[in-house]
Amino acid sequence: MLGGMQQHHRKALQRLRVSLASEMIIEELLDHLVSSEILTNNMHSNIMAYRSDYAQNVALLNLLPKRGPRAFSAFCNALHSTNQEHLAQQVEKEALLQEEFITSKVHHGSFPLPVQESTLSRPGRQICREYREESIDDGDGPVTVQLCSVNFYITHCQQAYKMHSCPRGRALLISNVKFETPDLDYRCGGEVDLASLEKLFSSLGYQVDVRCNLNAQSMMSQLGAFSALPVHSALDSCVVAILSHGLDGAVYGTDGKLVQLQEVFTALDNAHCPQLQNKPKMFFIQACRGEETDRGVDQRDGREQSGSPGCEQSDAGREDIKVRLPTQSDMICAYACLKGTVSLRNTKRGSWFVQDLVSVFSQHSKDTHVADMLVKVNALIKEREGHAPGTEFHRCKEMSEYCSTLCRDLYLFPGSPSNGLPK
Repeated sequence: MLGGMQQHHRKALQRLRVSLASEMIIEELLDHLVSSEILTNNMHSNIMAYRSDYAQNVALLNLLPKRGPRAFSAFCNALHSTNQEHLAQQVEKEALLQEEFITSKVHHGSFPLPVQESTLSRPGRQICREYREESIDDGDGPVTVQLCSVNFYITHCQQAYKMHSCPRGRALLISNVKFETPDLDYRCGGEVDLASLEKLFSSLGYQVDVRCNLNAQSMMSQLGAFSALPVHSALDSCVVAILSHGLDGAVYGTDGKLVQLQEVFTALDNAHCPQLQNKPKMFFIQACRGEETDRGVDQRDGREQSGSPGCEQSDAGREDIKVRLPTQSDMICAYACLKGTVSLRNTKRGSWFVQDLVSVFSQHSKDTHVADMLVKVNALIKEREGHAPGTEFHRCKEMSEYCSTLCRDLYLFPGSPSNGLPK
């Protein structure tokens, strides 16, 4: 089953797409979906920007499957509330038929499935696990972080972000594994990810704060409190890692409500967290960003080719006034998967992304800056492949990515500087 909306709900909307697009009365319907936090105000505006009723309805039907497990029930409730009961009844009936059909297919299969970061409950669901993955460290936690040499620190510290405070900074890890809504499964293996990241960032010199199983409001409250910590002024960086179910641009709280990732970044930007201005801020997001399973493609024969476009820089004239900063800068965010796709998690060893992140950072932080380490993570994720013959997950792929507004090299310099070294 794909992430986001449950499969039988998506199938029902697909089967009834023509009649819904032709008959729905949309304007009041959208208001209900915004009030139930399925759609944002911006999505409401984008849909209403289409000129015809039919085009507006099609835009809504295209968007609904991407809005998480609550979207279907909220859509049906909105139909009932806007005197479109005949459509609501058709959709609910079709969903039941699709559920019976899908469940009957599941009962005739015996292959274990890989777990996705937005896997949902369904009748007859098997406990899921994934084949053919080898633990990097035999399940005993991340390998020991290799320390930076004195010579490397001396030759690289000048062109990099300052990184010698003790601790290096504060790290906030938010892990949601147990959800209050039945639509969102228990995230088996999530505890492994949390333990691995806690050990990794502690070994890298961070003071780690762990928060588990928070609803959406509590997640934002914890981020606000983290942003307001006075100690950031004396430290050189910070880390925020969020592990949960998710969809494009948002992650779930345990109450099934969404936290927009832009709000997470805003909490630590230059305007809202001035103590961290000009200091690097790292974000790691282990969650789905959509509902599509990456099926992968066959590689053409021949050597791999890669190229990096050059970029030009220009200096703006300085004014003799107070220096201004962009609202968001000095940030780097790593995502477990690409926009629109699901991420995969092993119930015993944790997610593919966290496994490879911990392995790379443990081995290479001593002499590689963060952006280059994330390239190494990408390369490892690229080589992974699901193994579940006879299911849609067989030979499925995942691809991590990162985005950055860093302005200097970001070395973590584990173990350095020692006394007497330049700072």
